Amino acid sequence: MPRAVNSVASRARRKRVLKQAKGFFGRRKNVWTVAKNAVEKAMAYSYRDRKQKKRNFRALWIMRINAGARLHGMSYSQFIGKVKANGIELNRKVLADLAANHPEAFTAIVNQVK
Repeated sequence: MPRAVNSVASRARRKRVLKQAKGFFGRRKNVWTVAKNAVEKAMAYSYRDRKQKKRNFRALWIMRINAGARLHGMSYSQFIGKVKANGIELNRKVLADLAANHPEAFTAIVNQVK
Protein backbone atom coordinates (compact mmCIF):
# COMPACT_ATOMS: atom_id res chain seq x y z
CA MET A 1 0.00 0.00 0.00
CA PRO A 2 1.38 3.46 -0.88
CA ARG A 3 2.53 5.83 1.83
CA ALA A 4 0.20 8.76 2.56
CA VAL A 5 2.09 12.05 3.02
CA ASN A 6 -0.74 14.53 3.72
CA SER A 7 -0.02 16.78 0.76
CA VAL A 8 -2.93 19.08 1.73
CA ALA A 9 -1.15 20.20 4.91
CA SER A 10 2.24 20.40 3.17
CA ARG A 11 0.85 22.59 0.40
CA ALA A 12 -0.94 24.82 2.91
CA ARG A 13 2.27 25.27 4.90
CA ARG A 14 4.25 26.15 1.77
CA LYS A 15 1.57 28.57 0.59
CA ARG A 16 1.57 30.30 3.98
CA VAL A 17 5.36 30.76 3.93
CA LEU A 18 5.39 31.93 0.30
CA LYS A 19 2.64 34.42 1.13
CA GLN A 20 4.79 35.78 3.96
CA ALA A 21 7.72 36.07 1.52
CA LYS A 22 5.69 38.28 -0.82
CA GLY A 23 7.71 41.37 -1.72
CA PHE A 24 11.10 39.76 -1.15
CA PHE A 25 13.72 40.14 -3.90
CA GLY A 26 14.70 37.48 -6.42
CA ARG A 27 14.29 33.81 -5.57
CA ARG A 28 13.53 34.65 -1.95
CA LYS A 29 9.90 35.25 -2.92
CA ASN A 30 9.07 32.17 -4.96
CA VAL A 31 11.51 29.29 -4.38
CA TRP A 32 10.36 27.23 -1.40
CA THR A 33 13.75 26.40 0.16
CA VAL A 34 15.10 29.95 -0.23
CA ALA A 35 11.82 31.58 0.86
CA LYS A 36 11.56 29.34 3.94
CA ASN A 37 15.00 30.46 5.15
CA ALA A 38 14.30 34.11 4.32
CA VAL A 39 10.98 34.13 6.19
CA GLU A 40 12.54 32.37 9.19
CA LYS A 41 15.31 35.00 9.32
CA ALA A 42 12.80 37.83 8.87
CA MET A 43 10.72 36.54 11.78
CA ALA A 44 13.81 36.40 13.99
CA TYR A 45 14.71 39.97 13.04
CA SER A 46 11.18 41.22 13.64
CA TYR A 47 11.09 39.64 17.12
CA ARG A 48 14.49 41.10 18.01
CA ASP A 49 13.73 44.53 16.58
CA ARG A 50 10.43 44.93 18.42
CA LYS A 51 12.59 45.03 21.55
CA GLN A 52 15.31 47.13 19.92
CA LYS A 53 12.83 49.77 18.75
CA LYS A 54 12.00 50.56 22.38
CA ARG A 55 15.72 51.01 23.17
CA ASN A 56 16.24 53.25 20.14
CA PHE A 57 13.33 55.51 21.03
CA ARG A 58 14.46 55.85 24.64
CA ALA A 59 17.95 56.82 23.42
CA LEU A 60 16.42 59.40 21.05
CA TRP A 61 14.30 60.89 23.86
CA ILE A 62 17.36 61.13 26.12
CA MET A 63 19.32 62.94 23.38
CA ARG A 64 16.51 65.45 22.87
CA ILE A 65 16.09 66.10 26.59
CA ASN A 66 19.87 66.49 26.96
CA ALA A 67 20.01 69.01 24.11
CA GLY A 68 17.13 70.98 25.62
CA ALA A 69 18.62 70.91 29.12
CA ARG A 70 22.06 72.02 27.94
CA LEU A 71 20.50 75.13 26.37
CA HIS A 72 19.60 76.06 29.95
CA GLY A 73 23.01 75.19 31.43
CA MET A 74 22.15 71.77 32.86
CA SER A 75 23.21 68.26 31.98
CA TYR A 76 20.65 65.55 31.29
CA SER A 77 21.55 63.79 34.55
CA GLN A 78 21.11 66.94 36.64
CA PHE A 79 17.83 67.78 34.91
CA ILE A 80 16.26 64.33 35.37
CA GLY A 81 17.45 64.19 38.98
CA LYS A 82 15.79 67.53 39.74
CA VAL A 83 12.61 66.57 37.87
CA LYS A 84 12.30 63.43 40.03
CA ALA A 85 13.16 65.35 43.23
CA ASN A 86 10.45 67.96 42.51
CA GLY A 87 7.86 65.24 41.92
CA ILE A 88 7.16 66.13 38.27
CA GLU A 89 5.43 63.06 36.80
CA LEU A 90 6.42 63.50 33.14
CA ASN A 91 8.11 60.63 31.36
CA ARG A 92 11.01 60.94 28.92
CA LYS A 93 8.74 60.68 25.87
CA VAL A 94 6.73 63.73 26.93
CA LEU A 95 9.80 65.69 28.06
CA ALA A 96 11.51 65.00 24.72
CA ASP A 97 8.44 66.17 22.80
CA LEU A 98 8.33 69.37 24.85
CA ALA A 99 12.06 69.96 24.33
CA ALA A 100 11.82 69.47 20.56
CA ASN A 101 8.42 71.00 19.69
CA HIS A 102 7.41 73.28 22.58
CA PRO A 103 10.57 75.00 23.86
CA GLU A 104 8.63 77.56 25.94
CA ALA A 105 6.90 74.77 27.90
CA PHE A 106 10.23 72.99 28.39
CA THR A 107 11.76 76.25 29.63
CA ALA A 108 8.95 76.55 32.17
CA ILE A 109 9.75 73.07 33.48
CA VAL A 110 13.47 73.87 33.67
CA ASN A 111 12.73 77.09 35.61
CA GLN A 112 10.46 75.16 37.98
CA VAL A 113 13.16 72.59 38.83
CA LYS A 114 16.11 75.00 39.14
